[in-house]
Amino acid sequence: MKSPVVIVAITLTAAILVAASLLIFVGTRRGPGTSTLNAPAQQERVEHAHLV
Repeated sequence: MKSPVVIVAITLTAAILVAASLLIFVGTRRGPGTSTLNAPAQQERVEHAHLV
C-alpha cells in the first residue's frame, strides 16, 4: 500500500493535468479573435470631476 502522501501527490498532479488540458481545449475551440485568454484587460475610463 502506498503512503497517503504519494496518493495525494498523484491525485493532485492528475487533477492539474486534466484542468490544464480542458483550458487548452476550450481556448482552442473558439474562433479567431474570440478567445479571452490572451485578451488585454478592459480598462475603465475614469472621468475626474473638478470640484470648485
